[in-house]
Amino acid sequence: MVFTDVLLVEDDQAIVENLTGFLKEEGFCVTAVSGQAAAMEALEAREFALVLLDVTLAQGNGYSTCTAIKSRGDIPVIFLTALGDEFSVVTGLDMGADDYISKPFRPRELVSRMRTVLRRSGRSQRVMKIGNLSVDMVKGTVEKEGREIYLSAMEYRLLLIFLNHRGMVLTRSVLLEEIWDAAGEFVNDNTLTVYIKRLREKIEDDPANPQILLTVRGVGYRLGV
Repeated sequence: MVFTDVLLVEDDQAIVENLTGFLKEEGFCVTAVSGQAAAMEALEAREFALVLLDVTLAQGNGYSTCTAIKSRGDIPVIFLTALGDEFSVVTGLDMGADDYISKPFRPRELVSRMRTVLRRSGRSQRVMKIGNLSVDMVKGTVEKEGREIYLSAMEYRLLLIFLNHRGMVLTRSVLLEEIWDAAGEFVNDNTLTVYIKRLREKIEDDPANPQILLTVRGVGYRLGV
């Protein structure tokens, strides 16, 4: 799995839409529900690495929902709530929550604290597999058939972009925007072609007949495995 699965229990649709879009860009797959009953049904249906939980819900109560979630297993829970007073924070932590973030919150701070909780709980996604490649997200290393291969910072970044959009066709314009952001300088179309070529030379068994990084003619590229 490429994305880290997160359950968002929140009944404010605007927050759901904005947060879902942002978290997707950060490598999270968000399933959103509006109340306690739906949250428990979702947890029965699949496994999640983390739960983001509002205290004030239209259906049910965040504190009781946290207790119910924790009774199923040690799933990390982060409260997201407008109730930021000391009593509410202490109550949430006493209920077993792993962190407590008051609204309004800064999205990047939330992501940082989510990753901290995931690492602390041992649920952080560490290694991704693509064919005969293993990508260690913590160490920032790539192995091919058990042997480490060296990727430049930009080649590694490019590989991560494809990993975080597995199953999707990425246009050259999208890739250029992503690489430009990472490099902090303008990257042109010819440079992207060079990066793709160099990456294929390192990760493919036969770069002339790629099986991992495929060209979708007239559109862009996608992962083939």
